[in-house]
Amino acid sequence: MDSLVKIIQPSGILDSKKSQEFRAKIAEILKTEVKIVLVDLQDVTFMDSSGLGALVLAFKTLQAAEKKLVICSINEQIKILFELTGMDQIFEIFPNQDEFQKAVVSNQKQIFDRGQ
Repeated sequence: MDSLVKIIQPSGILDSKKSQEFRAKIAEILKTEVKIVLVDLQDVTFMDSSGLGALVLAFKTLQAAEKKLVICSINEQIKILFELTGMDQIFEIFPNQDEFQKAVVSNQKQIFDRGQ
Protein backbone atom coordinates (compact mmCIF):
# COMPACT_ATOMS: atom_id res chain seq x y z
CA MET A 1 0.00 0.00 0.00
CA ASP A 2 2.78 2.46 0.92
CA SER A 3 4.15 2.51 -2.63
CA LEU A 4 0.73 3.66 -3.83
CA VAL A 5 0.66 6.65 -1.45
CA LYS A 6 3.09 9.58 -1.61
CA ILE A 7 3.20 12.03 1.28
CA ILE A 8 4.26 15.61 0.61
CA GLN A 9 4.99 17.79 3.64
CA PRO A 10 5.59 21.43 2.75
CA SER A 11 6.64 23.77 5.54
CA GLY A 12 6.61 27.46 6.39
CA ILE A 13 4.74 29.79 4.08
CA LEU A 14 3.16 28.20 1.00
CA ASP A 15 3.60 31.10 -1.42
CA SER A 16 4.57 31.49 -5.08
CA LYS A 17 8.15 30.25 -4.55
CA LYS A 18 7.13 27.15 -2.59
CA SER A 19 4.25 26.62 -5.02
CA GLN A 20 6.73 26.13 -7.86
CA GLU A 21 8.57 23.47 -5.83
CA PHE A 22 5.22 21.83 -5.04
CA ARG A 23 4.22 21.74 -8.73
CA ALA A 24 7.58 20.15 -9.59
CA LYS A 25 6.94 17.39 -7.02
CA ILE A 26 3.50 16.75 -8.51
CA ALA A 27 5.03 16.52 -12.01
CA GLU A 28 7.44 13.86 -10.74
CA ILE A 29 4.64 11.91 -9.06
CA LEU A 30 2.71 11.81 -12.34
CA LYS A 31 5.51 9.63 -13.73
CA THR A 32 5.10 7.03 -10.96
CA GLU A 33 2.61 4.35 -9.97
CA VAL A 34 1.46 6.41 -6.97
CA LYS A 35 -2.34 6.51 -6.76
CA ILE A 36 -2.87 8.87 -3.81
CA VAL A 37 -0.95 12.02 -2.90
CA LEU A 38 -1.37 13.07 0.74
CA VAL A 39 -0.43 16.69 1.32
CA ASP A 40 0.33 17.06 5.04
CA LEU A 41 0.07 20.77 5.90
CA GLN A 42 1.02 20.38 9.56
CA ASP A 43 4.20 22.48 9.16
CA VAL A 44 2.65 25.14 6.90
CA THR A 45 2.18 28.33 8.91
CA PHE A 46 0.50 30.40 6.17
CA MET A 47 -0.88 29.86 2.68
CA ASP A 48 -1.54 32.61 0.15
CA SER A 49 -3.56 32.52 -3.07
CA SER A 50 -0.66 31.08 -5.08
CA GLY A 51 -0.36 28.23 -2.57
CA LEU A 52 -4.07 27.54 -2.85
CA GLY A 53 -3.81 27.76 -6.63
CA ALA A 54 -1.00 25.19 -6.63
CA LEU A 55 -3.17 22.79 -4.60
CA VAL A 56 -6.12 23.24 -6.96
CA LEU A 57 -3.93 22.73 -10.03
CA ALA A 58 -2.38 19.62 -8.46
CA PHE A 59 -5.85 18.30 -7.63
CA LYS A 60 -7.04 18.75 -11.23
CA THR A 61 -3.81 17.41 -12.74
CA LEU A 62 -3.81 14.30 -10.57
CA GLN A 63 -7.52 13.74 -11.16
CA ALA A 64 -6.96 13.83 -14.92
CA ALA A 65 -4.29 11.14 -14.45
CA GLU A 66 -6.72 9.01 -12.38
CA LYS A 67 -4.85 9.77 -9.18
CA LYS A 68 -6.16 11.37 -6.01
CA LEU A 69 -5.01 14.30 -3.88
CA VAL A 70 -6.04 14.48 -0.23
CA ILE A 71 -5.01 16.86 2.52
CA CYS A 72 -4.41 16.52 6.24
CA SER A 73 -3.37 18.52 9.29
CA ILE A 74 -4.55 21.99 8.30
CA ASN A 75 -4.26 24.90 10.70
CA GLU A 76 -6.97 27.46 11.45
CA GLN A 77 -5.79 30.00 8.82
CA ILE A 78 -5.81 27.39 6.06
CA LYS A 79 -9.16 26.05 7.26
CA ILE A 80 -10.67 29.57 6.99
CA LEU A 81 -9.10 30.05 3.54
CA PHE A 82 -10.58 26.73 2.36
CA GLU A 83 -14.01 27.63 3.80
CA LEU A 84 -14.05 31.12 2.24
CA THR A 85 -13.13 29.76 -1.18
CA GLY A 86 -15.31 26.64 -0.97
CA MET A 87 -12.26 24.40 -1.28
CA ASP A 88 -13.30 22.56 1.89
CA GLN A 89 -16.06 21.08 -0.31
CA ILE A 90 -13.58 20.04 -3.01
CA PHE A 91 -10.67 18.58 -1.08
CA GLU A 92 -10.92 15.50 1.09
CA ILE A 93 -9.40 16.69 4.37
CA PHE A 94 -8.27 14.46 7.24
CA PRO A 95 -7.38 15.66 10.75
CA ASN A 96 -3.95 13.96 10.54
CA GLN A 97 -1.96 11.19 8.84
CA ASP A 98 -3.24 8.54 11.26
CA GLU A 99 -6.86 9.23 10.34
CA PHE A 100 -5.94 9.13 6.66
CA GLN A 101 -4.22 5.75 7.11
CA LYS A 102 -7.25 4.36 8.96
CA ALA A 103 -9.55 5.50 6.15
CA VAL A 104 -7.31 3.99 3.45
CA VAL A 105 -7.03 0.66 5.29
CA SER A 106 -10.79 0.61 5.92
CA ASN A 107 -11.52 1.44 2.27
CA GLN A 108 -9.18 -1.28 0.99
CA LYS A 109 -10.75 -3.81 3.38
CA GLN A 110 -14.22 -2.92 2.01
CA ILE A 111 -12.99 -3.36 -1.56
CA PHE A 112 -11.38 -6.69 -0.62
CA ASP A 113 -14.53 -7.89 1.19
CA ARG A 114 -16.73 -7.03 -1.82
CA GLY A 115 -14.40 -9.02 -4.06
CA GLN A 116 -14.92 -12.23 -2.09
